[in-house]
Amino acid sequence: MPTPLPALAFGGDYNPEQWPREAHVEDRELMRESGVDLVTLGVFSWAWLQPGPDQWDFAWLDEQMDDLHAAGIKVDLATATASPPPWLTQRHPEMLPITHDGRTLSPGGRQAFCPSSPIYREHALALCTALAERYHDHPALALWHVSNELGCHNARCYCDVSAAAFRDWLRARYDDDVAHLNDAWGTAFWSQRYDDFAQVLPPRVAPTHANPTQQLDFLRFSSDQLLDNFVVERDVLHRISPGVPVTTNFMVMRQTMEMDYLRWGRELDVVSNDHYVIAGEEGSHRELAFSADLTRGTAGGRPWLLMEHSTSAVNWQPRNRAKKPGEMIRNSLAHVAHGADAVLYFQWRASRAGAEKFHSGLLPHAGTDTRQWREVVELSRLLDSVEEVSGSTARNEAAILFDYEAWWGCELDSHPSIDVRYRDRAEDLHRALSAQGVGVDVVHPSADLSSYKLVVVPTLYLVSDEAAAAVAAAAEAGATVVVTYFSGIVDEHDHIRLGGYPGAFRDLLGVRTTEFLPLLEGESVRVEGLGDAAVGADTWAEDLELAGASAVATYVDGPAAGLPAVTRREVGSGSAWYVATRLDPAGTDRLVEHLVAESGVEQLPGAGADVEVTRRVGDAASWLFVINHGGAPAAVPVHGHDLVTGRDVAGDLEVAAGGVAVVREA
Repeated sequence: MPTPLPALAFGGDYNPEQWPREAHVEDRELMRESGVDLVTLGVFSWAWLQPGPDQWDFAWLDEQMDDLHAAGIKVDLATATASPPPWLTQRHPEMLPITHDGRTLSPGGRQAFCPSSPIYREHALALCTALAERYHDHPALALWHVSNELGCHNARCYCDVSAAAFRDWLRARYDDDVAHLNDAWGTAFWSQRYDDFAQVLPPRVAPTHANPTQQLDFLRFSSDQLLDNFVVERDVLHRISPGVPVTTNFMVMRQTMEMDYLRWGRELDVVSNDHYVIAGEEGSHRELAFSADLTRGTAGGRPWLLMEHSTSAVNWQPRNRAKKPGEMIRNSLAHVAHGADAVLYFQWRASRAGAEKFHSGLLPHAGTDTRQWREVVELSRLLDSVEEVSGSTARNEAAILFDYEAWWGCELDSHPSIDVRYRDRAEDLHRALSAQGVGVDVVHPSADLSSYKLVVVPTLYLVSDEAAAAVAAAAEAGATVVVTYFSGIVDEHDHIRLGGYPGAFRDLLGVRTTEFLPLLEGESVRVEGLGDAAVGADTWAEDLELAGASAVATYVDGPAAGLPAVTRREVGSGSAWYVATRLDPAGTDRLVEHLVAESGVEQLPGAGADVEVTRRVGDAASWLFVINHGGAPAAVPVHGHDLVTGRDVAGDLEVAAGGVAVVREA
């Protein structure tokens, strides 16, 4: 991690412009009391910094930077380019984003700009430059924060400016050869053949489904445009403020699929992420763990920063449940367990006005005489006690392959079943592996797979020849590989791989499917062979033939009754499994038991359905994190020193219901 950042930094978004001056003194006093040592400043302050064309006001920000430095608090300084001020959109309405059905999105919320707009970029870079020139050597500055949640509300714009930028992007992708584009897009279908790039438009509302490869390329383009908005600001900051790391906050969670963060991560000096649990979802900590592992994947395995999460309820879900006692502490430490070297929140002080006034903060509306505030102070002290883990990483023997382009392709229209969702199998297999104490890396298919004993390939609908070959090579070299249904179906142009499914993985797996047999809504089947009793499955079945593989489990009933549902083939020094249906959680657990036993991956002690056990490893020590999400005490066999309680451990460590432990292992 960059030197200026505190170890396991603690804090959050600070918006002093929303509060009178007398509140600022109280803020700094309470920040000291709660152990805050890093704040994100200026995220939505463009209208304050530039109140009009050619008008600048930095006095208030100068004061905040100086006062925070005097209080010993570091600053993650935002470029404030996330939301243009009203004067700018009034003067240049042509920079506003337009939806696929032609509606202009008006200012009044946030992110009211087209990512391809040269007008937006000109003014954003002017602001970024002015901030960098003024604060590049300020002693409080620890980190630059470009924009905020790029693409959260304007990920795709379909205006004429975006259309022109899309055509330029296509010319570069297809070597300025419209025949190449026609081949990639399959424009022989429905008389879509183009004679010139000038005829190409974004996938706006059409009489029926737009060309799927056109949709896929527009998603790629839109992600690239947003990334370019980051890169141009980053380059200004690198030039004027060398040595200060630059980040922007991702949104790696189930709700967000628009940005290819595995591609973006390579462009950041340090990866940051915002994550919010889904209120009311039983076991939401499991989605948190998967997203945190995926965030580590975007960071190339390096530590990353948790830039935002919530102390309690948010404001934007249909029903915003408050977190239960201890839940905030468990959520925060879980992010650290999976690689975060900072724990920050939105926001410091809960707002009294605006759309997010019911979003929780470190300092709640009710003040410091609250359970929420007491837990904030408790968490800060806990982080201080475990800060020695900062800088350490994970060394796991299992990997789940994940690709945003495959996600986009998998969930396009006109597919065999609307019930096939990309993250579904990845999350459930991650859950089952975690329950057996198996640490998991979530990585792009292009990652080096040579160190993994178990490689999981869930719903990888779109896959390149190179990635498919790498998966096969991993099995040849000794890994246990498991591929789930609707994988390997198309190439990078969304063209079907002919000869039978699962396409790119057919030869590796030793199976051939001639027809998909998707199940109807509410329909389920039984599968036997994974244990003593049959397990349930739904969503998917296949008319599958063995072509070198052996059947491990078969369908008991349903449209594929008697046919293989799970297969296995020996490959080189390893093996390749295929799962041709959506197993229920019990079936997934049984499958994973077989995979773990065969692959020989390390299993951390004491893990279970509600007991999360992970490990971070440093140069001279390792730390076992135990987070008990259940309602009963958990015993974990471990030897070492528990940093949370300050006690030595020799044998079984009992972690109370809802409790946490971080043990420096002997």
